[in-house]
Formats: sequence, structure tokens, C-alpha cells
Amino acid sequence: MFTNLPPVIKALLTLNVLAFLLQLLVGESRYALFELWPYVPGGIPEIGGGQLFMPWQLLTYGFLHDPSNYAHLIFNMLMLLMFGSPLEYTWGSRRFLTYYLVCVFGAGLCQLMLTTWMAAQGGNIGQTIGASGGVFGLLLAYGLLFPNQRVMLLIPPIPMKARTLVIIYGAIELLLGFTGLQPGVAHFAHLGGMLFGWLLINYWRGKPPFSRSGSPRIRRF
Repeated sequence: MFTNLPPVIKALLTLNVLAFLLQLLVGESRYALFELWPYVPGGIPEIGGGQLFMPWQLLTYGFLHDPSNYAHLIFNMLMLLMFGSPLEYTWGSRRFLTYYLVCVFGAGLCQLMLTTWMAAQGGNIGQTIGASGGVFGLLLAYGLLFPNQRVMLLIPPIPMKARTLVIIYGAIELLLGFTGLQPGVAHFAHLGGMLFGWLLINYWRGKPPFSRSGSPRIRRF
């Protein structure tokens, strides 16, 4: 089955799993510089005298997962496989990879702005890791491209249209983000991945806020 997967999906699955195994082997102090930290002058004095935000963290954080939480990795990889594979077959590998990385970057940027603001208010803010921002971007794209495709939730096992699933997940993330009912989860990063995914798709389609006179630069999909 693994050999029949599209190439980018296969590479992303492999990279995430290898990164997870490496995290288990080396310990957090060895990969902390690749986690996403808020921008705090002087760094955060939690590991090694202070961790600083670095630009590459806006991408590298998306390939790391909590070594103590196998479920986080498994869930993200299942979502990547389920929603990412049909998107790569539809778009092609280059466009799919571009889309995924933009979603990871956008999710990281939203999380960076939020955690930097919270840290400035005196909050105890740590690092962010996980592929969920990119995965939520894939979920949004799947709902836009295949809105009437029926999908099955894992918990609870309820079939529904992809469009309905996107709306439900987006609403839940928005609710949890504003109420703080599920602390320790980067809900606004998830929403940021969906937002940047929506913006990129609209750019490709020549739709608002990127409307252009004449024909769209890239054919609709």
C-alpha cells in the first residue's frame, strides 16, 4: 500500500515518522531550535538559558510531534493520508507540496503572532510543534474540491459530506480557541492553516480577495 501512495504524501509521512523517532532518541534539548517559539527579546529561559524564535521554525515545527503523545502523530498522519492523497492526485505533486507548506507556514505565522502577544502580556508561553496546521489546510481544500464526497468521522463514526465536516471542525476550533476549554492545543494555528489554504486556493482561482480582470492566471480546479 505504501508504495502506491503519491510521492509527496509518501515523503511527508516518512519525514514525520523519522523526525519523531529522532526526537525519541536525542531528547528535546537537541531539537528545541526547530520548534516554534514566540518572539521574546532575549529568549525564553526554559531550555539551555533561553530559546529564540528563528525564521526556519515557521516550517520545521510542522514536522515535529510530542514524543510522549503517539496519538498526535498517528492522527495527523491518518488525516494527511486520507485528505492529502486525493488532493495530490488532483493537483499534481508540485502544487500539492506548495499548498501544504503554505498552510504549515500560515498556521505557524498565526500561532507566532498569538504567542508573541500572550508572552508580552506576561503569559507563560512555550513552544509549538505538530503538523496539524498543514493537515487542517488539507481538510479545507478537500471540502472545497470535493464538497459532496461522503467521509466518515473516526469518533464518533458518523458519515457526512466533506463540506459539512469542514464547517464542523472549523466551528469547533473557533469555539475551543476563544473559550480555552482545551488548553495546550494550538487551535488558532489550526484555523490559520485553514485561512492560508483558503487564501491560496482563491488566489489560484482568481477569486476575492485576489480578483483580477480578464481570465484567471491559473485554470480553475
